[in-house]
Amino acid sequence: MYRSRTGDSLDKDALKFLSSVQTDSHLLYYDILGSEAHIIMLHERGILSASNLRRLLVELERIRKNPKVMSTERYEDIHECIEAHLISELGYDVGGILQTARSRNDQVILDIRMMVRNSINEISLAILRLISALLSKSKDNFHSIMPMYTHLQHAQLGTFSHFLLSYVDSLFRDLDRLDGVYDRINSSPLGACAIGGTSVNIDRNMTASLLGFNGIISNSIDATTSRDDLIEFVSSLTILMLNLSRIAEDFILWSTSEFGYVEIPDNYSSTSSLMPQKKNPDTLELIRAKTAVVSSNLFAIISIIKGLPSGYSRDLQELKPELIRSSRSVQDSLGILAGLVLNLKISNSRMREAAHNSYAISADIAERLVLERGISFRSAHFIVGSLVRKAVLKGNMPLSKLTHSEIRSVLQKTNPQIGPRDVFTIIQKISPEKSIELRRSSGSPSLLEQKNQFDVAVERKKRYEQQTLEREKHLASALTNLLNMVESCKKKGTRCNE
Repeated sequence: MYRSRTGDSLDKDALKFLSSVQTDSHLLYYDILGSEAHIIMLHERGILSASNLRRLLVELERIRKNPKVMSTERYEDIHECIEAHLISELGYDVGGILQTARSRNDQVILDIRMMVRNSINEISLAILRLISALLSKSKDNFHSIMPMYTHLQHAQLGTFSHFLLSYVDSLFRDLDRLDGVYDRINSSPLGACAIGGTSVNIDRNMTASLLGFNGIISNSIDATTSRDDLIEFVSSLTILMLNLSRIAEDFILWSTSEFGYVEIPDNYSSTSSLMPQKKNPDTLELIRAKTAVVSSNLFAIISIIKGLPSGYSRDLQELKPELIRSSRSVQDSLGILAGLVLNLKISNSRMREAAHNSYAISADIAERLVLERGISFRSAHFIVGSLVRKAVLKGNMPLSKLTHSEIRSVLQKTNPQIGPRDVFTIIQKISPEKSIELRRSSGSPSLLEQKNQFDVAVERKKRYEQQTLEREKHLASALTNLLNMVESCKKKGTRCNE
């Protein structure tokens, strides 16, 4: 339909190669709304008659409510489909008005921005649902003592709640990133046309307002060329998925027979076709895999944009499927993880057993030697490390089972101003429970700090929920007003703004 310059029709294979109609089905709703806002503005500026506006709106609404009335064959994209349908139904003199003072270039990025801002709100609410699940499970596990790990080796003792709260903090940063992206996405490119604007006296701010945008992208080249905010969006999704992948990996590891700290719910697990005893954490494994897919989508988008000059190039068409797939993968992963967390079974006895059989209290013993006996931390570090080595050589016996004689043999190498009885007394006092109780630093797993972190997280979650719902409410209000205006314009004898 757009082939005014070329004489021949597109080769069928070339058309198939060029066409984005299938992907564009995700954009149809937004394209209809953008078209309706655009032609209402043209009418308000005296460029489009009321009767022609009415006929266009009636047909656009018919497509919006039933897209199947429109043929999608033989067209390059959804924008061409819609215009061709209008011309077919209303004739060139009416249907051909649709693209007045508008190009596919500003039209497609408008649709994408509307789609992405909706995705951001949906993803933000999904993150908040996961945070709610983590907080709920955290509240039940303030006293669930377990080893914490560095290099996958026992490091210090903490609590299961402390791990869950750490996930919550990382998810809040994901919300922060998405909030920033939303602010930059929510500006309208409509009216920039192909690249250089138009001589038609349009009102870009009016269409921006009708579509719920906070303003316009002022420079017409920037409006149709730049995709940095889309890179930022998928980058934020990639970071979010990396955080989900870490959570998934922790749960996979802790659900193994070797750990046995958690049990994945049956309805989030798969079985083996051969081994009847198997219960596999396949949902969590797919979250790990989808993380790789989303990150590869990010690199695909960056690679597509890397070599492009200013101005629209058809390469940008290939961004749409990457955006859609990334958004879908993230929403699916968040939903699965939230449900899994709520139903996750925790083995307090197994975690406590691992904590009691661990040397992860070693740092606590060293710190008590510093605080109670006044020796340097490096001396205390050497003493406790030597005691652990001796206990390991004796069959991984607990430090509390070492004799005064064994402790004395270590102290003789350091010549500190303490005796074996002093060290023995401190070792006897440091249980896993005491280890947690003694933590004083902000953000540690002590009960007081956990409760403080929990309370802060609950309040932050409320603020984010309110902020996200206000954004959704703003968009819903703007689009409801637009559709009410559409209905008003469709009626004979009424004004569009009534």
